[in-house]
Amino acid sequence: MVSKLKKTTLRKQQKKKVNKIAASAKKAEAASTASAAADFLPLEGGPARKIPASEKKSEDKATVLYIGRIPHGFYETEMEGFFKQFGTIKRLRIARNRKTGKSKNFGFIQFESPEVAKIVAETMHNYLLFEHLLQVQLIPPERVHPKVWKGVSRWYTAPDWVQIERSRHDKERTLEGQRKLLERIMKKDQKRRKRIEDAGIDYKCPEIVGSNQPLPKKIKFAD
Repeated sequence: MVSKLKKTTLRKQQKKKVNKIAASAKKAEAASTASAAADFLPLEGGPARKIPASEKKSEDKATVLYIGRIPHGFYETEMEGFFKQFGTIKRLRIARNRKTGKSKNFGFIQFESPEVAKIVAETMHNYLLFEHLLQVQLIPPERVHPKVWKGVSRWYTAPDWVQIERSRHDKERTLEGQRKLLERIMKKDQKRRKRIEDAGIDYKCPEIVGSNQPLPKKIKFAD
């Protein structure tokens, strides 16, 4: 069943690509017959407009690509091994959660050549990979955030949550911290007792040992 679905999706993608190519060819023919000054027609209507030469130049110089809908397991090493078949990769980064380190399913990749980046954007957009359609788009140089490559040289290492929780649990608490901890425990115990009573269960809950914190016996005198 899954193979049939994959085949149907691949056929649909191929049909879409053929239709796109045919539509682009028709647009090119229409543009050649029309006036050379007009580059596109606005959606809201009105006369045709011409794209400024500065925007065209920025698109031709774009080397950074946005990649969205990255599937699970397709991380830095796998992505570099896959995309280096197109050309030399300069930098690569996958957005991750700061706390857990899990992928946010999007990232950025930069090629040395703008021509290679343009070919990758055209061929890999809506590419079916592990049942995910990749979303690949070119980013103009003026729209690249200055902090997009922050920490790109540092590979992700999973945090040792066992050690983190151990150090948090075994840390030395002050008298005020111990009091707050006991207050939270007592509130949870009261909620548990109330739920048992509401359920109609005749059960006597055991008392919590150490709920009454004794005062320190030593008296400290000021110097």
